[in-house]
Amino acid sequence: MNYDEIKDKRIAILLSGGVDSSVVVDEFARLGLAPDCFYIRIGPEEKEEWDCNSEEDVEMATAVARRYGCNFNVIDCHKEYWSQVTKYTMDKVRAGFTPNPDVMCNRIIKFGAFNEKCGHDYDLIATGHYAQTKWIDGKKWLCTSPDPVKDQTDFLAQIYDWQLKKAIFPIGHYAKNEVRELAEREHLINAKRKDSQGICFLGNIDYNEYVRRYLGEQVGDVVELETGKKIGQHKGLWFHTIGQRKGLGFGGGPWFVVKKDVAANVLFVSHGYDPETAYKKEFKVHDLHWLTETPRLEVDNNDAKTAGRISICFKIRHTPEFHKGYLELLPTDDNSEPTEAIVHSEEKIHGVAPGQFCVIYDKDHNRCFGSAEITI
Repeated sequence: MNYDEIKDKRIAILLSGGVDSSVVVDEFARLGLAPDCFYIRIGPEEKEEWDCNSEEDVEMATAVARRYGCNFNVIDCHKEYWSQVTKYTMDKVRAGFTPNPDVMCNRIIKFGAFNEKCGHDYDLIATGHYAQTKWIDGKKWLCTSPDPVKDQTDFLAQIYDWQLKKAIFPIGHYAKNEVRELAEREHLINAKRKDSQGICFLGNIDYNEYVRRYLGEQVGDVVELETGKKIGQHKGLWFHTIGQRKGLGFGGGPWFVVKKDVAANVLFVSHGYDPETAYKKEFKVHDLHWLTETPRLEVDNNDAKTAGRISICFKIRHTPEFHKGYLELLPTDDNSEPTEAIVHSEEKIHGVAPGQFCVIYDKDHNRCFGSAEITI
């Protein structure tokens, strides 16, 4: 953490009750600072089994803030989450897409609604994300964590530039095991607490049940792509994702989900995952969203094939692996800033699904340029 960046700044820390954000408080304490701490409540109003253990989270966060002499408050962003993030998720799922609620939660809630409610009183908002920020040529960039497994830049790739300017990630330079070691050394109350998995508020309920509560079931046919043969029925296209193998429940497998026909309510599967039908080397994206600035086109007068490309690494899901390729920006009719592009991969990628975010990095997978939504 760069002390010059935080010196004389008003800082708010977002606590989750987990070990990562708790170590953030300890990092500031080492510098003699005790910033105000906040817990954002987003769970359902009704007391259900899927309330994400929020009371335990608040207790943990309260204990950590008290230990370090920090002010602590709970900020209710329930309505904003359920009217915006949940609506986004259900609208995408209903249309047959594969959304990522946690990506939108960072933009809409953690750095959005929180800022509107009280974050505007602070210069910086600190979180426990595994990501870094670096100043390069006078501009602030989102950069990857040295821990490729825990790196969370992909979850931050939809925040706005003004949100990035306020963001600070004090543990982003650590690996996860180092954070655990720091927590244990300081005897933090949640040093051995397990990391949360999946969508943050679901708790003991799984994702399919979450979707079922909103969209119900809609039975349709499951068809083998190569033969057109009906092999069974599904309970709703929204329960399945492109590339899915587990949980299909059909004999004679393995079966893989390769396509959805939303209009006909048909789920297409392939018996063996044929690379020619299930893998892609290029795909289109729309709503290009750049964090700091639009990456520069490469210009090579000696090679017409590479002129106008942007060499990149990218991800389409939260994994440690980066794929290499290049981005081809598509021109607009009025010569305005491009909003669409084609991603060209050096290797075939499986499970490319509309609605997923393609997160775009520089060719060294250091700086995160931004992201775009995969289109059909």
